Amino acid sequence: MRRLWWLLWSLPLGAHMVSMSTGELKVTGSRAHYELFMPMYEVAHVSDPAKTLLQHIRFKSAGAWGKATNESCHEDQGTYVCAADYDFPAPVEELEAECTFASVTVPNHVHLLHAYLGDKVDQAVFDLSFTDAQIRFRPPTPFEIAFEELGAGFMRAAGGLAPLLFLVALVLAARNWGELAALTGAFLIAETLACLVAPRITFPLSPRFIEAAAALTIAYLAFEIVLLPNSSFRWVVVGVLGLFHGAYFSMFLAQSGYNTATFLAGVAMAELLLISILAVIVTRLARFAWMRRVVPVAASLLLTVGVVWFFLRLRA
Repeated sequence: MRRLWWLLWSLPLGAHMVSMSTGELKVTGSRAHYELFMPMYEVAHVSDPAKTLLQHIRFKSAGAWGKATNESCHEDQGTYVCAADYDFPAPVEELEAECTFASVTVPNHVHLLHAYLGDKVDQAVFDLSFTDAQIRFRPPTPFEIAFEELGAGFMRAAGGLAPLLFLVALVLAARNWGELAALTGAFLIAETLACLVAPRITFPLSPRFIEAAAALTIAYLAFEIVLLPNSSFRWVVVGVLGLFHGAYFSMFLAQSGYNTATFLAGVAMAELLLISILAVIVTRLARFAWMRRVVPVAASLLLTVGVVWFFLRLRA
């Protein structure tokens, strides 16, 4: 048990709910100019970022990797900006891009690449699972768009530690299948409302605030389980807490330009799948008498992790 406490205590030190960078690639003839924009708190994880970051993204055209020149990096008002030019042996019509930023920052890091060739625009999303992409500079088909947006929503919901820990707390908070359905419904509705309302909010929400708020939602729901076991309106609490998780997805939607409905459908698919798996596990374990003692202990661990994570992100 002591080892488990130390493991959960250390999780907030290396985890980020919001880990994202963006890039712009502008192609002219046989040359391309790339710019990377990464928050400084992500750069803290990178050894020698001025040299390392640009080594973890490259581009290929007509079977030849572009030769990088004029590489430079600097800090600009809390953002780390890197730039490089790439020379190709022939005018570029299509590109292959390879990005492995997640291997040098944090495992759930996401890089959004926007590519331009004259009036043609394409984009790609990279993370630990998807490190390669085709940049075709052609309008994608409706099926390709829908598949990409569904997949992006699914991966964003399933790939983060904070969303997963909150779903664990949500399943532990449900005292029966009916309440689990109510909590899940309230959570999904709240996330959707947050994504619809966020574009109308005039003041920006910083990634650090969103992550700190998400950590606090884990702690509060665990607090409900431990100290308010007979709470009658837990679905309302989950609904309110779900607004903060929806804020993260709204930030991703704003930067990616994805369709809200399709993206959120992917998010809902991932969350429903994870909740179902966790619920089946908890239900099967509930047949054992010792499980009654495990639930409050697990909730106490989640409470500790959430509080520590919250204060660490406020001080970051």
